[in-house]
Amino acid sequence: MSVTIYVPRDSAAIALGANDVAAAIASEAEKRGIGISIVRNGSRGMFWLEPMVEVETAQGRIAYGPVDPADVSGLFDAGFLQGGAHALAQGLTEEIPYLKNQERLTFARVGITDPVSLSDYLAHEGYAGLQRAIGMSSEAIVQEVLDSGLRGRGGAAFPTGIKWKTVANAQAAQKYIVCNADEGDSGTFSDRMVMEDDPFVLVEGMTIAGLAVGATQGYIYVRSEYPHAIAALNEAIDTANQHGYLGDDILGSGKIFHLEVRMGAGAYICGEETALLESLEGKRGVVRAKPPLPALEGLFGKPTVINNVISLATVPIVLARGAAFYKNYGVGRSHGTLPFQLAGNVRYGGLVEKAFGLTLRQLLEDFGGGTLSGRPIRAVQVGGPLGAYMPQQQLDTPLDYEAFAAIGAMVGHGGMVVFDDGVDMAQQARYAMEFCAIESCGKCTPCRIGSTRGVEVIDKIIANDNRPQQIHLLRDLCDTMLNGSLCAMGGLTPYPVLSALNHFPEDFGSPAEKAA
Repeated sequence: MSVTIYVPRDSAAIALGANDVAAAIASEAEKRGIGISIVRNGSRGMFWLEPMVEVETAQGRIAYGPVDPADVSGLFDAGFLQGGAHALAQGLTEEIPYLKNQERLTFARVGITDPVSLSDYLAHEGYAGLQRAIGMSSEAIVQEVLDSGLRGRGGAAFPTGIKWKTVANAQAAQKYIVCNADEGDSGTFSDRMVMEDDPFVLVEGMTIAGLAVGATQGYIYVRSEYPHAIAALNEAIDTANQHGYLGDDILGSGKIFHLEVRMGAGAYICGEETALLESLEGKRGVVRAKPPLPALEGLFGKPTVINNVISLATVPIVLARGAAFYKNYGVGRSHGTLPFQLAGNVRYGGLVEKAFGLTLRQLLEDFGGGTLSGRPIRAVQVGGPLGAYMPQQQLDTPLDYEAFAAIGAMVGHGGMVVFDDGVDMAQQARYAMEFCAIESCGKCTPCRIGSTRGVEVIDKIIANDNRPQQIHLLRDLCDTMLNGSLCAMGGLTPYPVLSALNHFPEDFGSPAEKAA
């Protein structure tokens, strides 16, 4: 009887040598005449243990990691196919505290199944949400999403159900579902993990969205830097078409939904929904003025639902388990869970799906283990390159949209980049302005010119060139960008700049003050 061994196919694991490890295991088993079956699963999101190999035993799946090809022979000698003791043994995967203490709803299957196996997906509650949705009216589906309290997971946190209801009520012969998979924020990888490690859940979520609003065509706009995600999505879409989960007659219901992947060319601004639509239409990715809202005049001028990957990937569990099940997680108006992503100078980088409400400190210390350098955390940037830098005194803020907004920060996409006490916050503020200058679409003056002037002003502050006046000018410039920019690109760039200036003023002082 062959033993099943799981080796991740996630691109993070591959970058750390997972393909070589899988090949070494296959070769060693053949050499020893042992029958094994290798399943390329998704990553569990514990990246410090990748490549993490799991072995199916009578007790459950036993994890070993991080495994190097050179470790494989020793693992066989130690009887790892039976869960034998070894220096790399991590015990039962489900009992690893980092994983055990999460609430995995959107990521329920990630790391457990073969991502492109439909039978695996169906065996783990896959398509249960679509099966239920087919028997419901469009209005009932929209109401279920509204009642769940699900808000956009791309950063703006706008209620998903309200966006769907607007499109559902719009009168048009053609409507579209567009998935914004242009994940470009520093420290974020949850979208990539869904697409690579559980692509069917995104396909199912978009199909349910199509039924809810009367859209028959969907597009997934993926950044070109994600080739593994694109390949997994295309394979899943082909399989769904072959088995009647997509196409002209979904599961014999007579309902229509078609889905295609479109590859972006790497512009950060195309993560903004209207610039994304321009790019999808074959034009330069430039922000559109609103109104009209995309929900009424979106792709090709038609009513369009634009949601983030995590928003759409969460819809199947809302439909399968019911709105009340999902709404019971979280705090205040932040319902459900969010996959937080720990990156930067952190000991245990990876993905943590938790219900809203735990504090930033709990996430960074209980899961992240503090900094990799062992030095104190000085700042954490939450919400991507346009998110605020949060100092030690704000680490006890609960992870909740409203609590973050109250202190001039944002949860955003849940990405977190950790910095220890060696960071220069003036340089980080400069980076934010420079990033905006490079990535701006150039349509509006506050963003295009403001960011360029911002870099110049910060350089003068660092050089102690009339510093007090330059700091006053920087604040004035941030106010103009915040209130005058056409979209969030220029409107949010002041967040990291002002947070650095407000919480770490010593880094904007003279060299003598810095030394003191």
